[in-house]
Amino acid sequence: MGGQAGSTGDGCVRRRLAGALVLAAVVGGGCTAPGPEAPGRGAPEVPGQPGSAPTSTPTSTPTVPPGDPGPPRRAPVRLALAGDVHFEGALSERLAEPATALGPAARVLGAADLAILNLETSVGTGGRPEPGKRFTFSAPPAALEALAGAGVDVAVMANNHALDLGRGRVRQALRAARSAGVDVAGIGRDARSAQRAVVTDVRGTRVATVAASVADQDPTADPTAHWAAGPGRPGIAVALDPARLLRKVRRARSAADVVVVYLHWGVQGERCPSPDQRGLARRLVAAGADVVVGAHAHVLQGDGRLGGGYVGYGLGNFAWYSPGPTGVLTLTVRPGRGRRPGRASPGPRGGRRGSASTASPAGSRARPRPPRATSGGPCARARGWAR
Repeated sequence: MGGQAGSTGDGCVRRRLAGALVLAAVVGGGCTAPGPEAPGRGAPEVPGQPGSAPTSTPTSTPTVPPGDPGPPRRAPVRLALAGDVHFEGALSERLAEPATALGPAARVLGAADLAILNLETSVGTGGRPEPGKRFTFSAPPAALEALAGAGVDVAVMANNHALDLGRGRVRQALRAARSAGVDVAGIGRDARSAQRAVVTDVRGTRVATVAASVADQDPTADPTAHWAAGPGRPGIAVALDPARLLRKVRRARSAADVVVVYLHWGVQGERCPSPDQRGLARRLVAAGADVVVGAHAHVLQGDGRLGGGYVGYGLGNFAWYSPGPTGVLTLTVRPGRGRRPGRASPGPRGGRRGSASTASPAGSRARPRPPRATSGGPCARARGWAR
């Protein structure tokens, strides 16, 4: 793991599996085109449809006095984003050697400047299964060591399995994460800590990761909204009312150069994003998110440009007890010149590593640009799988 960190498209897609776990760049195709964007933002692009091509949102260029080179341009940040991970079934045996538990996937995760995935399990020992819950997952603290060994920087735990064995495990998970050197997002000892963005410094570029769960929008999922953290009550960040989440994103936008939002959303088994996903994605990009990704459907969903941001609706199962197509979405994001005012007061810590799509600067807002898409059909095939 390199560095330290501190807390502070539309469409469905079919993907061809050309290798075991590793995806170098993913492109999504459209199911149906969304409605108009909010005023002042470009209309969403739907990769994979004939006649569409990625374009950059026009931005104004500040006047620079002659001889003044202006603020320095910060280096591009390479992100690696993966889906659901637990250590159930045969995967539990791999925790006997945490450093190699995720095998060859570590090469891609470890090559990025910042690697983020969804740790979808309760972590710790003791506790009782949630009454009435059909599926409950549990992993020992070694699960965080396994993520660290694979090069993961941020583990998102705002999901519908983090509290399967009760709130008492939250503190155990946080201790395990600190010990392993992995930051966790979307879970905490109280509401403030669960909702706090994790800000990572990557060679002077600040990347904020904001996480939340809206899994209760899925009629097929067991209800977990009551797991929300509260004053003095451990739990997860829940955003069924998105107002607070949008405020967090706006605050992160003023404090960071790149804003990533990772959500637990969608409907299990559905390859196309739900209307709830699409609507929230638009609002998050309008609020300042550069990258919006998520998991929960347990299948891959579409991804691509949405106005000035990049959305990966469903990253699928990454290390799960049921097989299926999976991979790592890697994006390169290039921040603009200058710094935004009102930086977050918590001190930054660092990051590392990635590769895949290119990105272009746009003012002081990061602008990811997707790889070129193939065209055809309601769901476009992706290319860019790495063996």
